[in-house]
Amino acid sequence: MISSEQIFNALRYVEDPDLKKDLVTLNMIEDLKIDGNKVSFTVVLTTPACPMKDMLENACRNAILHFVSKEAEISINMSSRVTSRLEPGLTGIKNIIVVASGKGGVGKSTVAVNLALGLAKKGAKVGLIDADIYGPSIPIMFGVEGERPHASQNAEGKTRIEPIEKYGIKLLSIGFFTDPNQPVPWRGPMVSTAVKQLFNDADWGELDYMIVDLPPGTGDIHITITQGFPITGAVIVTTPQNVALADARKGVGMFLMDSINIPLLGVVENMSYFTPAELPENKYYIFGKNGGQTLAQQYGIAFLGEIPLVKSISDAGDVGKPVILDENDIMGEAFMQIAERVAQQVAIQNAVK
Repeated sequence: MISSEQIFNALRYVEDPDLKKDLVTLNMIEDLKIDGNKVSFTVVLTTPACPMKDMLENACRNAILHFVSKEAEISINMSSRVTSRLEPGLTGIKNIIVVASGKGGVGKSTVAVNLALGLAKKGAKVGLIDADIYGPSIPIMFGVEGERPHASQNAEGKTRIEPIEKYGIKLLSIGFFTDPNQPVPWRGPMVSTAVKQLFNDADWGELDYMIVDLPPGTGDIHITITQGFPITGAVIVTTPQNVALADARKGVGMFLMDSINIPLLGVVENMSYFTPAELPENKYYIFGKNGGQTLAQQYGIAFLGEIPLVKSISDAGDVGKPVILDENDIMGEAFMQIAERVAQQVAIQNAVK
């Protein structure tokens, strides 16, 4: 007769490789049921986008077969409950992730959009704020230009903005409230107020991850968001060339300042190399090589992945259907891996005492 004690003792040999503790100590085993040789339980992961999901499931199965009984019939339900360390403030939002770059033109918005969609495809509840007040691009990339959010009143009689929903993502951008053909000639205080309203005056509901697409540089909006809201961590986007890396270092330095002190989740290198369609095995490093990896190593942070220079990525954004939505596009898999690694780093950050 198999006992629950035997099962838990076996599962103590299965360690979460990121959190460096066993699954029982981490309280990740729930709903254990035993009926003769039949054993069923749930493993509660720290994110639905866990890249170790299959490995942990196999490790649990093998541990029981090895330490308990080779005759055990094992049924494992892999579930998730996204962790959070945010102080109460934005009710219902577990993690806020800012996507930043030191300069424009490095594909920051493309990374933010595909990151949000990757997390959502894995089953997470995701919101996306376009905080690039002067150059909002999210409406175009989601194909929702011309949309206007509705307003409603909550139980307390306060007016709330209803985010636009597309592809399972809740969206807000200043682009929904302005003429796309007109510039936004706002001074600093007006910009800060507008950004705060995107956070505070919207009905976001329950979210596992809020992705914030920051404008390039290190200006008023960055300070308003990082000092005004509880940020889980920052993703830095760069390209390999030295001028982009120099600006990216300034962005990293901003997050490390004592007055801001935001954890760095890692670096994404965009436009890493060019592969011609007719020569799919060739890689041409036209902007340099390994710049993003070097940047990550310098600051002791994760290198989240590299994205090649491929026309389909920009084309997908231009037509309002980001590349990660195309099951047949290999670039979608590259972005999905980045989404998994970001979720992984968030879970590690949230586990730090």
